[in-house]
Amino acid sequence: MSYQRSFWAGIAAVLGSMAAIAQPIVYPAQGQSAELQQKDLGECEAWAKQSTGIDPVALASQPPPQQGSTFGGGERASGALRGAAGGALIGAIAGDTGTGAGVGAVVGTMGGGRQARQNKATASQQQQNQQQQQIDTYHKAVGACMEGRGYTVK
Repeated sequence: MSYQRSFWAGIAAVLGSMAAIAQPIVYPAQGQSAELQQKDLGECEAWAKQSTGIDPVALASQPPPQQGSTFGGGERASGALRGAAGGALIGAIAGDTGTGAGVGAVVGTMGGGRQARQNKATASQQQQNQQQQQIDTYHKAVGACMEGRGYTVK
């Protein structure tokens, strides 16, 4: 089951990378030949890369955010501490502080793990948004260059 999940996650990453580097559509508005269009496009891509400092191929080939363990952020440990403290208080009222603290620590660890996963998902989404904004900036530069050479860009 884990293999299937990682397989589909890999497929989604490849498709997402392909969509991220999709070029704007360029039409020859002044009767330019296909050869001239290719030449102009190559020159405009080089200009856009130089003027924006953005290389879409390098961006698309960046490794995705790590999807490993949720340890490291401290969310589980802090959740366990908060849960143990709360559980000890409830356990003291019920007459068994130790059991209450143990149960609270387990529940707190689970909550901390959930928070760690949410934090990783948020960081991953922010990275993807930033990458897409950079690619959009690059494409706008290519489009402006091609329009300046007499093409219609969509």
